Amino acid sequence: MGKQEAPFIMLEQFLPEGTYKKIASYFKEYDIHLSITHDRATILGDYRTPTKDYPIHRISINGSLNPYSFLITLLHELAHMLTYIQYKRGIQPHGKEWKAIFAGLLSKYMGRGIFPDNVEEALTQSLSSIKASTCSDPNLYRALKKHDRRQKFMRLVEDIPLNEHFQTLDGRTFQKIEKLRTRFRCREVKTGHLYLFPAIAEVKLVQAQG
Repeated sequence: MGKQEAPFIMLEQFLPEGTYKKIASYFKEYDIHLSITHDRATILGDYRTPTKDYPIHRISINGSLNPYSFLITLLHELAHMLTYIQYKRGIQPHGKEWKAIFAGLLSKYMGRGIFPDNVEEALTQSLSSIKASTCSDPNLYRALKKHDRRQKFMRLVEDIPLNEHFQTLDGRTFQKIEKLRTRFRCREVKTGHLYLFPAIAEVKLVQAQG
């Protein structure tokens, strides 16, 4: 499903309880076009700067995220917007300027009972070394994944038992062979080729084949 423009009041249903009013203030202060996008496997959100032809800020968020992931991703993209407003161009997308602004935004929602304990703990740890995305921070990613409405049989690769089979989103079947430092060596059943999977990759557990 493609992008859909989100009526402003609908934003509340995607956010954790008690956060809507704070988030709404950014949309009242700045001219932002928010799009909710479904079924993006590799992109949680993005920000686009104003252009001559489209002179407003554009933010897109994956609407299938759980409320805590949605809030963190939205703050991530708002931090890009505020960094652009303050510095314009010529700085690193996830450089020290963005990290400082993102950390400042996150701190306004921490220690207030908004996040579950495991997410709060992971966020506290992540503030000392903020990553470009939650997918780049394994501890935070794991903590947030526990609050997904995960489809039946979906697992992280690290939770698949050794020698068991799993299926990727493109339908290929693999057998988990060996644990390395941060990844797992897996064999594609059809070709016999070996691949390395991140521990936090999400896959579908399947029955062993013939």
